[in-house]
Amino acid sequence: MGATRRSRARHRVLLGVILCVLVLADPMRAHPQGGKAAPGEMRWGLHVTLAARWLDPAETEAFNTPFMVMYAVHDAMVKPMPAGITTPSLAESWTEAKDHLSYTFMLRKGARFHNGEPVTADDVKFSWDRYKGASAKLLKDKVKEVQILDPGQVRFVLREPWPDFITFYGTTASGAGWIVPKKYVEKVGDDGFKAAPIGAGPYKVVSFKPGIEIVLEAFDGYWRKAPAVKRLVMRSMPEEATRAAALRAGEVDVVYLLTGPTADAVRKVSGFRLAAPLVSGAFWIELPEQWDPKSPWADQRVRLAASHAIDRAAINQAEMLGFGRLTGNFVPRIFQFAVAMEPHAYDPAKAKKLLAEAGYPNGFDAGDFYPFPPYDSMGEAILGSFQAVGIKSRLRTMERAAYFTAWRDKKLHGVIHVITAAFGNAATRLEPYVTKNGVYAYGSLPEIDDLYIRQARELDAKKREALVHQIQQIIRDKVMAIPLFEQAFIWGVGPRVAEAGDGRIPGFGYSAPFEDLRLKEAQ
Repeated sequence: MGATRRSRARHRVLLGVILCVLVLADPMRAHPQGGKAAPGEMRWGLHVTLAARWLDPAETEAFNTPFMVMYAVHDAMVKPMPAGITTPSLAESWTEAKDHLSYTFMLRKGARFHNGEPVTADDVKFSWDRYKGASAKLLKDKVKEVQILDPGQVRFVLREPWPDFITFYGTTASGAGWIVPKKYVEKVGDDGFKAAPIGAGPYKVVSFKPGIEIVLEAFDGYWRKAPAVKRLVMRSMPEEATRAAALRAGEVDVVYLLTGPTADAVRKVSGFRLAAPLVSGAFWIELPEQWDPKSPWADQRVRLAASHAIDRAAINQAEMLGFGRLTGNFVPRIFQFAVAMEPHAYDPAKAKKLLAEAGYPNGFDAGDFYPFPPYDSMGEAILGSFQAVGIKSRLRTMERAAYFTAWRDKKLHGVIHVITAAFGNAATRLEPYVTKNGVYAYGSLPEIDDLYIRQARELDAKKREALVHQIQQIIRDKVMAIPLFEQAFIWGVGPRVAEAGDGRIPGFGYSAPFEDLRLKEAQ
């Protein structure tokens, strides 16, 4: 695979540069503006630019990235924690009615926002009413009304029994259950809230420079516990070599997203370690043009050819040191109702044969190829796989927030390289991408829409599982997407850190819970 060889060669060059930076360079000369963290302060080098909307739960996307910040600043009624995927938080408990038509939540006494005001049922209803993020239409179609019973009790009344209510409301499948202060938001407005958010999480915002840096201070009034680390600083460092060098220099304590050669260099430096949690997400290729009958992608043989063209094992090794897990399904194996599927074999000869059978013996122009930011090198390798069998395309890189917006608004065409790692089950993972109302769906099949509606109403777990399995099998049989591998999200962790929060919440790729983080003594 020509592009894979070029990618490996580039990685070897990059490895040499990184080793020089990590081992030989004067760190302070390389980063004169950085400086080392103060005692009691923990710093992150982020792989993405910080978006203001990530500070507002109302605009949460169907990805884990916003929760990287939300777990620090905000709190949810129910959320994934080390104790389980749906752990009570601002809601101390809840009950489901015998007729399955309502859920009543008891709020936790003593839970407060950063301004000292208590979290009440008014805030819960207000947060629900203003929610417009991932799966908002589905949630509001299913929920008839939200009733405030008293300041400490709130009831969600459904239009019909819906077994996935808690899965959508109480995991990172959506941000609908993350609570904001009604009075404050009404006072400052949506834009004012994003500029100076107040939450109920373990840390309060000291300063925020969109796209650059956020500084957080421990909120000692957090209901669960007062955080041990008193100050957090998260800095955007889009360049991988910059993140690695900053880690070695002591300018940051944790860096997210190290790919193969960089990660290998970091783990060879004494005192540093890698974390590689297998997150609840899988990379796949989305083909929006399959819904255009005039496009080559409308032919199932062409989509199958593209799948056989990709050397998943080689890319996994180059990008994630082999820590990722190859898959034939973009629903992760750890999810309830997921079907474990093997990927199509790497077979470029078969890919060329399928293209010829479809009427493209010399290949075709597939338009633009959008790699998922910032996985540009992975995108290049996949693009090279396609070009090796005659599928020609052009790499178009984007900043992550702009990518999400363009995808949601259906402005990306050609080939889209995708990953999502939001929690949930197989049904919640499928909804945004393959149903007619899915926020990222360019089209849908009536048979899938029918099955999705049926499974959402089915209260018998085994019957429901069979319906959700059918949806996944249709996607596989029709090659509606090209799954690649489940992601291992590699971090670098510096010597000051006693507890980085890696892997504490199964399937979550970022530091959490923040209130449990610790620096080593005398730090």
